[in-house]
Amino acid sequence: MIINLSENLAASAGNHPARVAVRMDGETLTYAELDDAAARAASMLAAHGVHPGDRVGLMLPNIPAFAVLYYGALRLGAVVVPMNPLLKSREVEYYLADSGAVLLCGWHEAADEASVGAEAAGARWMPVAPGEFEELLGQHAADPMIADVGRAATAVILYTSGTTGKPKGAELTHENLERNREVGDRTMLKVGPEDVVMGCLPLFHVFGMTAGLNVAIGAGACLTLIPRFDAGKALEVIERDGVTVFEGVPTMYGAMLGAPGRESFDVSTLRTCASGGAALPVEVLRNFEEAFGCTILEGYGLSETSPIASFNHPDAERKPGSIGTPIEGVGMRVVDDERNELGAGQVGEIEIRGHNVMKGYWRRPAETAAAIKDGWFKTGDLGRTDEDGYFYIVDRKKDLIIRGGYNVYPREVEEVLYEHPAVAEAAVIGIPDGLLGEEIGAAVALKQGTTATAEELSAFVKKRLAAYKYPRHVWVVDSLPKGPTGKILRREVAAPLDFLLTSASVGRGNP
Repeated sequence: MIINLSENLAASAGNHPARVAVRMDGETLTYAELDDAAARAASMLAAHGVHPGDRVGLMLPNIPAFAVLYYGALRLGAVVVPMNPLLKSREVEYYLADSGAVLLCGWHEAADEASVGAEAAGARWMPVAPGEFEELLGQHAADPMIADVGRAATAVILYTSGTTGKPKGAELTHENLERNREVGDRTMLKVGPEDVVMGCLPLFHVFGMTAGLNVAIGAGACLTLIPRFDAGKALEVIERDGVTVFEGVPTMYGAMLGAPGRESFDVSTLRTCASGGAALPVEVLRNFEEAFGCTILEGYGLSETSPIASFNHPDAERKPGSIGTPIEGVGMRVVDDERNELGAGQVGEIEIRGHNVMKGYWRRPAETAAAIKDGWFKTGDLGRTDEDGYFYIVDRKKDLIIRGGYNVYPREVEEVLYEHPAVAEAAVIGIPDGLLGEEIGAAVALKQGTTATAEELSAFVKKRLAAYKYPRHVWVVDSLPKGPTGKILRREVAAPLDFLLTSASVGRGNP
């Protein structure tokens, strides 16, 4: 029985020591090497003052060092706080201070923002740079011990759901992550030691962490990494490494389908793909399967559910447009506002119960109690079921925007806009985008007697938030729609027609 998630790495190292565990282009780590590196990382973290139960921030792209430090921290009994390397210093400070992290291990190229945020939060800063990191690891002896933390101990704190204020840390236990990995792999992905799993989903995101890193390591498979997704690079790696399992968000499938020269790549090794993070357009699913000769399994989950909750299972009927049925050991239902379960075809909020549901929100008992009722997690997503028990997402009850697979919470962007001296009111919404799924839009009303251009407001936010969060579409209005209490009605804010008709916008660029 697994009591520490890092035991999966030790077991695979014992069974397949010479097999490649992690690859990034020419850089490889066998299972024996990865296990040794993780054991040395545990010693190194301990030398930096990390103790069992302490929180450690990981602010890294998809590189082998992420796996080394992730399993090293878990091996020590510490709690991992995964962080996007694109975060700005104020965001870094918040994540570290709120979690009480004692150390931030960050990519050296993000040092300007990461080190400032760490210092402000009172956390130690350890840069991770190629060559230097490996040299530092070599200075520490491999610790043979794996902390007996217990299955109910928190393994990871993932920050999410900032729609009503600051992001909250979802506490995922070793059992949450292990059961989700095991069930997801055994019943859907069916990864074995001979498989090669594409690691282009961010490992700091729960989808990439569970279905990519943990599944591959638990199965003794090879995880081949791409630090930043590019459709052409992905096709090249599929051909080069013989990728058999690909996991991505809808924008990745669309980009690969439309990539120049796609037909010239040999992608015949692909057998299974998994899609999540947002609804996959049915036309994209069908065209991709036809072009790539593989099967796409579409599913649903959240950070709070480790993440897999439901999927179109490979041995059952697949229904394009559906998020499938609950995975083994997980219950899902659709309820009304009084939490009465609704029948097929009726729209209500989706609730989830099972081994995948988080322990709670870190140090937020009131918000945990509001989110989990009688063991059921209230997702905030509106859905329905059909007569066969398949679930469908109808809309989001929350105002979450999903831009290219990244979650963006309007409230966080609005708070930065309000810091601008000319802004009186702001409302941030998602605008349909053919490439990214949704783009960030902001309607802004200015204070009387002040001026500010759309370009200026967009740039103001860009300096203060991660690049995928700032609004590319900004428009100035006289006032924003409000309800009887004076609350801004975000749902009634509409983007100008020209923003809806063209992808050109203020400051538009790559994610």
